[in-house]
Amino acid sequence: MQNVALLTFWKLCIEGSRSISKQKTAGTGPMLLCCAAEDCQHHIMHTRSLPLLFPRRSEGQDWFIGTFSSPGTTMPPVNSNAAGPSPTQDGPADTTKKRNKPQYNQFTQQELPACKPVLTLPVTIAMIAPVGIIFILIGLGCIATSNKVVELANRYETACVPENMRNNPVAYIQNPSEDKSCTRVLKVPRDMKKPIYIYYQLDRFYQNHRRYARSRSIRQLSDPKMASADSRLCKPEATADGGPIVPCGLVAWSLFNDTYSFARGNETLEVDKRGISWRSDRNRLFGKHVYPRNFQSGGLIGGGTLDPRTPLSEQEDLMVWMRTAAMPKFRKLYGRIEVDLRAGDLIQVTVMNNYNTYSFGGRKAVVLSTAGVLGGKSTFLGRAYLAGGAACLGLALVLALLWLLVPIKEEPYLGPARR
Repeated sequence: MQNVALLTFWKLCIEGSRSISKQKTAGTGPMLLCCAAEDCQHHIMHTRSLPLLFPRRSEGQDWFIGTFSSPGTTMPPVNSNAAGPSPTQDGPADTTKKRNKPQYNQFTQQELPACKPVLTLPVTIAMIAPVGIIFILIGLGCIATSNKVVELANRYETACVPENMRNNPVAYIQNPSEDKSCTRVLKVPRDMKKPIYIYYQLDRFYQNHRRYARSRSIRQLSDPKMASADSRLCKPEATADGGPIVPCGLVAWSLFNDTYSFARGNETLEVDKRGISWRSDRNRLFGKHVYPRNFQSGGLIGGGTLDPRTPLSEQEDLMVWMRTAAMPKFRKLYGRIEVDLRAGDLIQVTVMNNYNTYSFGGRKAVVLSTAGVLGGKSTFLGRAYLAGGAACLGLALVLALLWLLVPIKEEPYLGPARR
């Protein structure tokens, strides 16, 4: 019976996943105890009790099951007739614990078979070196793709101001009687296949400023019945002449209004502005029955005007502008040229310099560019892959030198350090 009680208690202890478990066997005197090896040693030292232990191994750890008693105490037999509760008897507390106990299986107890590789130096080198080579190949491919893109850029914020007004460009740009047109000449360095994309580029313009980016009414743009909705976010460009401004807010008010026309010799190059905005903006965000009202009718003009006879769903320049940029230097699509350009062609660009970037020291440029598989001309992605690949190969080289030059002590459970 004593062995039966010990085995029963052993099973309860292991299934309960307890480090130390003790239970009275006969009211007073010895106790049944189940513990890990190190916990048993700690218990013996601090209680000065005499153990009668049976070693077992479970869950990858040495366990002991047995009895502990004080010196000079005789251990009574363990049987079902002894006074006090038996370890095999279930009281109310034990019944509750069994009822709330989760179902035991290997998955819930994280005992499923698993393989954990040992990362020795040869294995680590064999993993890092191929990754570095792959990264370098991808980086070279990205840079080669970017180099195939032909791009022309020309800054004009200073060149398009008359020399006698360059000391006070703000007065020039705010004077409506001044001629704002100027001509810039671009030389095509390589053949450019259509479509050729036209961008305007602004620098030092912080569209990501929270107050500026929130200054709009989304419901007003899509629903004609919501002309006055959320106007508190649009202030100070919320109302004019006693009525709501549509579209309201600082973003729409500061619409970019420089214009460009292109010619090659005596040939005019038409600019196609269809489809330059997002399809979701045309179909959902900007309503087909919402028309501009009281726009740019205040005393301070911020940017371009809108045709009051054209619904917002067709005002693609506005849609492109209202997609606010994340960085102070950005480009936005102006249109497309559906004609091939040959190397050596001279492109005359007539610029209407209307947009005031002089009051905050901004810069403006017009950009002509083709497109590649990865978009426009940018070597950032390729350089990032090259840097990552070089770092991986450098680390692999350092580990290889350590493996060859520094002896490593062999451990039986790790296998040979090197062959």
